[in-house]
Amino acid sequence: MDAELVSLAGTGATTLVTLMVTDGWEQVRSRVAAFFSRGREGEAEAVQAELESSRAELVAARAAQDEDAEADVRAEWRVRMRRTLQADPQAAAELRALLDELLPAEPDPTAGSVHNVISGGVQHGTVIQAHTIGDVNIGDSRR
Repeated sequence: MDAELVSLAGTGATTLVTLMVTDGWEQVRSRVAAFFSRGREGEAEAVQAELESSRAELVAARAAQDEDAEADVRAEWRVRMRRTLQADPQAAAELRALLDELLPAEPDPTAGSVHNVISGGVQHGTVIQAHTIGDVNIGDSRR
């Protein structure tokens, strides 16, 4: 298996395990199951059950702060992705498309970052930190 597919399987497994513990897992699960079942009738339900089992293991591992168990879940799905990619050459394109939809967009490297710090004691009033401030009315406007 070439390095690109190994990398893709690793990225796919990491993304899958990350998504398992998010609020959006319900929507993602069926799409991932469809990828692994690859159109074989009846297999999607079995894959969904396996995904749910892995999710339960992952939630328990995180609750126990068991990094080894979490790594085991990731490794299990990485091997499964590698096998799927080896068995079907078209699976790589489908996995890339799925990951493009599921992964958050890369941050804009030209966008700056802001880090504000207030130090020097207790602040007893409103603090405004900004690049540019227009007309601002704070408090009672009748004064």
